[in-house]
Amino acid sequence: MATDDKGFDERRRATLAEVAPGTELRDGLERVLRGHTGGLVVLGYDSTVEELCSGGFELDVDFSATRLRELAKMDGAIVLRDDYKIVRAAVHLVPDPSIPTDEAGTRHRTAQRVAKQTGRPVISISKSMRIIALYLDGIRYVLEESSVILSKANQALATLERYKLRLDEVSGTLSALEIEDLVTVRDITVVVQRLEMVRRIAREIEGYVVELGTDGRLLSLQLDELVAGVEPDRELVVRDYIPAPSGGAARRPRKVADALHELDLLSSSELLDLPRVAAILGYAGADALDIPLSPRGFRLLAKVPRLPASVVERLVNHFGSLQKLLAAGIDDLQSVGGVGEARARSVREGLSRLAESSILERYV
Repeated sequence: MATDDKGFDERRRATLAEVAPGTELRDGLERVLRGHTGGLVVLGYDSTVEELCSGGFELDVDFSATRLRELAKMDGAIVLRDDYKIVRAAVHLVPDPSIPTDEAGTRHRTAQRVAKQTGRPVISISKSMRIIALYLDGIRYVLEESSVILSKANQALATLERYKLRLDEVSGTLSALEIEDLVTVRDITVVVQRLEMVRRIAREIEGYVVELGTDGRLLSLQLDELVAGVEPDRELVVRDYIPAPSGGAARRPRKVADALHELDLLSSSELLDLPRVAAILGYAGADALDIPLSPRGFRLLAKVPRLPASVVERLVNHFGSLQKLLAAGIDDLQSVGGVGEARARSVREGLSRLAESSILERYV
């Protein structure tokens, strides 16, 4: 996802959080909807918004759901400051008529144009259609009831559980292959692909959590439990296998941050293309997927309990590969700065347990 897209996504989520169920603003909007009056609400007041306001009257009162409901009984828009003070009511908004809009109704056309012209979120409450629509930079979002959002969220959560189960399977297989030194580009590409899929479904569910407001607390806990460790694993896999600058002809040097960014930019269809994912990791060519690889050891060392990241870095830099780490004795480990006898024994025992469990899981 591009930087601008990320900025817009964060702004969209922040705005949706302001109108989520459980907030006083959402309560006020629903009161207007139940009152069959309709209305327009502009979230934010500056010189640009002021220029579009005609008529009405000025206020400077604290926001409340009941005040919004009563003011909406009059024709015209209601304008709120960023601190939610109600500053204008019964206002006629006059946006630039040349701004393109794909809406049909007068109220919705005005809302979309004002949102585009001012950059401020605008809410349109439709009396006839019985919906609350939020316009942000001209894009329309219908604010659905919690039950509808929750139904979609639960479907996405079920999908996430299936994808996470598959991710755990391929990650376990990769660990066993790493121990036996049998990894190929195809193996790591499949893991990276699954990690990306899980992240994207999780992002979708995060959006539902935001829209649900206070009703999304349980969903948020379930999501956190399912995706715990996914983000660090993604970086560790790339760090383990990204080619060094001195790699062979089939490999092109890559930076970890660049590779992660390019993975983020892949479309859903591109993510299914294993050679495309492999190329982003630095392995291009017709037979790239069959290239044998050896991990540096970041991912498995991260699974050793109470081992600081700084020590992991020093161990990997010293030994250079997971196979050398697995073959290292306690004395060898102690030769690394910051690794005393107790920590060396902990690393040795931790790697041995991981090796035994990984191979056992693969063949049982």
